[in-house]
Order: sequence, then C-alpha cells, then structure tokens
Amino acid sequence: MWFEQSGTETEIEAAELSKDIAKKRILIVGAGAVGSYIGGWLAHTGHDVVFADSWAEQMDTINSDGIRIEGPHEPFVSHPRAFHLHQSQALALEPQFDLAFVAVKAYDTSWAARFAARFVKDEGYFVSSQNCMPDSDLADAVGAERCIGLIMSSIAVRVGGPGLAQRAGTQRRRDMGHVVFRAGEHDGSDSERIAELVEILDPIDAGKTTTNLYGERWAKLCQNSMGNPVVGSTLCGTATIASSSRGRELQIRLASESAKVGLALGLDVVSFGGSAPKHWVAASSDGEVYEELDNKMAESAGASTGDWHPSMGQDVANGRPSEIDFMNGHVLQKGREVGVETPVTASIVEAMRRIDRGELLPKESNIEMILSNAGY
Repeated sequence: MWFEQSGTETEIEAAELSKDIAKKRILIVGAGAVGSYIGGWLAHTGHDVVFADSWAEQMDTINSDGIRIEGPHEPFVSHPRAFHLHQSQALALEPQFDLAFVAVKAYDTSWAARFAARFVKDEGYFVSSQNCMPDSDLADAVGAERCIGLIMSSIAVRVGGPGLAQRAGTQRRRDMGHVVFRAGEHDGSDSERIAELVEILDPIDAGKTTTNLYGERWAKLCQNSMGNPVVGSTLCGTATIASSSRGRELQIRLASESAKVGLALGLDVVSFGGSAPKHWVAASSDGEVYEELDNKMAESAGASTGDWHPSMGQDVANGRPSEIDFMNGHVLQKGREVGVETPVTASIVEAMRRIDRGELLPKESNIEMILSNAGY
C-alpha cells in the first residue's frame, strides 16, 4: 500500500501549478499507461477525475490506495475515483463530465467513445490520447465537432503494476526544449477549448495548439512505427536495439517508408526522431544521409529513456494483442493506396501478426529475418 504524506514539496508544487486553472470534471476511459499517468496528474492538480476500465485490480487499487505517479518529478500519490465498466449504471447517476479522455488501444476506440458519450455534457468534448490514427473512429462515434486529437510526442510511460504509473527519463521534456502535448481540432481550426486543454495539461509537461493535427499525428505514427514493432518483435529494449547496426537499419528503413507514405498522402508531416521527414526518406537512397542518421541513433542510444520497452513491447510481454494493424498496418494500407512500396513495413507487419497469433516467438534474431524477407 502507498501512503501519502501531507505538506510535501510535490503537493505544494501541484497547488502552485494548478491555482489558476478552472477545475474540470474529467472521465478517463482506459487506465493503462497513458490514461493512468495523465489521470493521476490531473487529479493531483485538483480536477475531479474518474477512471472507467475493465481491469478490476487496477480499479480496486485506485479506489483503496490511490495511484502512485513516478517520473521526471517528485513521486506522488493521487486519489481519483475508479469505476468498473459494469458499474456504468452507478456512473450514470452522477453529474455529467466536462470532457473525456479516450485512452484505450486503437482497436478499442469506437466502443470506448460510445461508452463515454453517455456521460459527457452536450457541450463537452472528447480527447483521443492514443497512438496510431484513431481520429476518424472517434469522430464516427461521437461527431467530429466534439473531438480533439491529442498527440503526445516523446513521452514514454508504463504501468508498473496496479496503482503505479511510471514515466521514463530524468527531466521533463520542456526542460530539453521539446513540446510533448500537441492538441488540434479535426477541421484544422483554432479554438478556445484546445487552449483550455493545453492549459489543463501544462503541469505535466509543455503543450501547444496545432492547426496541423494530421501532420502531427502522422509524425507520431512514424515515430511509433520505427520503434514499437521492433521492440515488440524482439522484446529487446530500445537501447539494445539502437546498439545493433541491423537494429538501427530496421528502424531507419521503417521510418523512411512511413515518412514517404505520409508525404505522398499530401500531409504536412512534422519532424520526428530529431529529423525532418524528407531526411528520413532520403536515407533509403543516399548513403551519406543514411550514415548520418545511423551515427546519430547509435550515439543517442538510451540517452533519454534508457533501455525502454514502449507500448507494443509491453503488450507482447503481457500477452495482449498488439496495435500492429493500426500502426505499421495503416502505413502499409495507405502506401498501397498512393503507390508507395513499403517492403520492410510489410515484412514487420507479417512478423507481428505471427507473434500475435502465437506462431512466432519474439526474439532478437527476428530483426535479421524481417530485413532479409524485405530484401535487405
């Protein structure tokens, strides 16, 4: 059991950070890594936060002991409330929410949004705090005019067990000159509610409004596509993969293909992984660019997060279905639509599908198999 002491530096800091923010009633559907970390922080800064999830042990632990939040800040325990999904009839008796975060896997977006819709005010809004490209599914469920896309750039989180959310690193990204939260409307407009959302999230880390939701979203998809399935298919950490020349090659070729598809779609893809999308594309044919990126990845291996296992690695390790069809699979599908060949993407999608089906074990030698099957 975690115990919280009163009057700590963290509590004082939270009070200072949140004193000018209007308090909101917030529903978070999904108490996994992202949902737990964001929800724990928002409860800590004074918002009325309620979790809804099917993970019974997590819900019970939050209700009895709170949730401990660890990361590049003083650790703390916050005390949101938590409902099992089957308790929705009790949740329906409470006041409606100002906003809801949809923080589930991409393949669960539709049902989670429809579940939340019953409990959010007519003038309220829904925030997709997810990987992949979930915005159209969210819009189909509750209406695009009620949706905000939230891209979380370069933030690594995990659940360390029931009642424990952990973020990697020793510094907030704002202290390194990086903006984590990028919030945007589906129609590309600016709005007061985006500014409000960024303000709500500001105690956690830096944020900004964007009128380029889909360009930002595709850049995050590229970042995920070059890292998540490589860890998922090997169960090696990010630093271990970056220390291998073939591991780096696999990541560079995945980044190059996903960036090329995004640009071919006409998206204004922003920089990811420290380089512009055209630079990643050039790596597939320009040896000097490839060597530059390879050296950069090798030198920075594990610098910010250590030997981290991102979400797909966590899913494979815990026997959960991966998001491969919504991540690299989406790149593969869109590449076919615009006539961009993506052989490495196709190879890793097939490997991850076999792992999901239990036909292939995740192991480091899969890197060589994936590259070889793609012709490299």
